Amino acid sequence: MPNLFSEEAKKQRDSVRPLADRFRPRTLAEVVGQTHILGENDLLRRMITSDTLRSAIFWGPPGTGKTTLAYVIAHETTCHFESFNAAMIGVADIRRIIEEARHRIEQNTERTILFLDEIHRFSRSQQDVLLEAVEQGVLVLIGATTENPAYTVNDALISRSTLFQLEPLTQEEIETVLRSAISETRGLGTLDVQCNNEAIHHWSHVADGDARRALNALEIAIGSCGNNVITLEDAQQSIQKKAVRYDRKGDGHYDHASAFIKSVRASDTNAALYWLATMLEAGEDPRFIARRMSIFASEDIGMADPRAMEQAASAWLIIERVGMPECQLTLSQLVIYLSKAKKSRTVDSAIWQARDDVKQQRSVIAPSDHDPEKLPTITATYYE
Repeated sequence: MPNLFSEEAKKQRDSVRPLADRFRPRTLAEVVGQTHILGENDLLRRMITSDTLRSAIFWGPPGTGKTTLAYVIAHETTCHFESFNAAMIGVADIRRIIEEARHRIEQNTERTILFLDEIHRFSRSQQDVLLEAVEQGVLVLIGATTENPAYTVNDALISRSTLFQLEPLTQEEIETVLRSAISETRGLGTLDVQCNNEAIHHWSHVADGDARRALNALEIAIGSCGNNVITLEDAQQSIQKKAVRYDRKGDGHYDHASAFIKSVRASDTNAALYWLATMLEAGEDPRFIARRMSIFASEDIGMADPRAMEQAASAWLIIERVGMPECQLTLSQLVIYLSKAKKSRTVDSAIWQARDDVKQQRSVIAPSDHDPEKLPTITATYYE
């Protein structure tokens, strides 16, 4: 039963909540963005509005609304809702939640939703505990992750869930979120805050699709500027640098490298330089890039321009000796050279065809002496 003390405690807790948490959407109508999964006739909206939700995994960059969607589901369905961070819950807790969920179904047919934020931090063995309950419908699992579920979530759990990929918010959508936060009462509406259009535009651009980052910057500006009029200069000071979306340890690292190589292969110099700049800005090791370029010089250029391998080897040596930031000039020169060079995969094809023959065809016995006249005849053609 609520009392004066519990109400006061709630007010105290609310007073320290960040703007991004206070202004979190509570209903589907308040959610901004993700129209590809929340459109009027799209699957996720239909499952929520009809209260027929099945287990799901939300995958996307930070600040795109994964946790928000989970709490919207909690408000708009009749299910009992349990929320945990995967790093803070153990197997014993999961077993207790499953048992309580089974009891609710037996007592009043009430379903239970278990929301696990950062589900990629849940070990594979811990995920296995959920399989039977999810398969039997005892639990509706909602997982949220910034990492590719194919690498971080058990295949069996993925097969029992619907995967929804969330996209970064557009600049216009983040501007909508910011303007609503400024005007609405549960945001900053009671403070009579005024923001220049230039300030809002700057936040929405630098946040790079992350609504939480933009709201945090707005709150910082309000708390530090000393007045209720936020200028472009205030906005610039509150969010110093555009976030580069790049994970050196995850699959995003290899996605960027793949886009980089494909651009060089397509002789798209501008695109190749863009991906190079992205990797360097994110702190990628230039030696990793040099290694990929050296492989590319033989694999995709080869005999069409034998100097490409010399250029790659020279660049790698300079990169080892000079380091960042100066070696970015060497990398840039190498990328431009390889992008513009003629391409040929004959060297790559030749050695792999020869390897396949060695593995699959009848073995050819090499002579025991070095007489050229006694060398066996190789009838296959690998390179012309």
